[in-house]
Amino acid sequence: MAVVCLTSASGSPGVTTTAVGMAFSWPRPVLLVEADPTGGSGVLAGFLRGTTPYDAGLIELALSPLGTADALRDVVRPLSPNVSLVAGIRSHAQASALRDIWEPLAAALRELDDNGQDVIVDAGRLGLMGSPTPLLDAADAALLVTRATLPAISAARSWAETVRQPATGWRHPCLLLIAEGRPYRATEVAKVLGMPVVADLPDDPAAAAVYHRGAAPPKHFETGPYIRALQATVQSVQAHIARGRFALVEEARP
Repeated sequence: MAVVCLTSASGSPGVTTTAVGMAFSWPRPVLLVEADPTGGSGVLAGFLRGTTPYDAGLIELALSPLGTADALRDVVRPLSPNVSLVAGIRSHAQASALRDIWEPLAAALRELDDNGQDVIVDAGRLGLMGSPTPLLDAADAALLVTRATLPAISAARSWAETVRQPATGWRHPCLLLIAEGRPYRATEVAKVLGMPVVADLPDDPAAAAVYHRGAAPPKHFETGPYIRALQATVQSVQAHIARGRFALVEEARP
């Protein structure tokens, strides 16, 4: 179905938490890739609460003598029957070693997509050394995650201008809004940033903590508003991808 990338312009809007939540709400087998060059696995330390040691991840992928597609199979670890993980680098000092891996990794992830496995990429914050720009450029949906506050929107504005450029930007840029309506509505944010808001998630710290730091699920978690919003987000992203692919087919017609 797709390769989906999530990233942010500044602050901590919840990219990793949202990526994990989307992966566990995804209806098909999905690979979660921690491509944040900051270092330190948010999934291993957060969602898994440090109970799973780091044994392989992106740095081993980058240093492997094998081709990227073959090496990728060696660094994938299962999180559940439907969700697998490629852990991020252990230190920001390793980010420079990733520079040459992003383009072949993008091709390898596309092969997974062709074989029936979807991919969700946590791309971290934009503008960092070692950022996975080729993954964002090649994604079927690249989501700029932002809160609906003035500082967050201001930080996202210059990046939005860059990534929506037809020649050099993302293929299918869009926004994922956290805490829509607090204070700005989705229509207002979309107008200012010049990108569609494909989905929004509530600001629900207790529910988000399940994916952020492996907290115990609150009461009625599985049927609560946060899970329902994650499921709606997945459906909206899939619809956005389908529209983008249909548009490409139409453009290719003589």
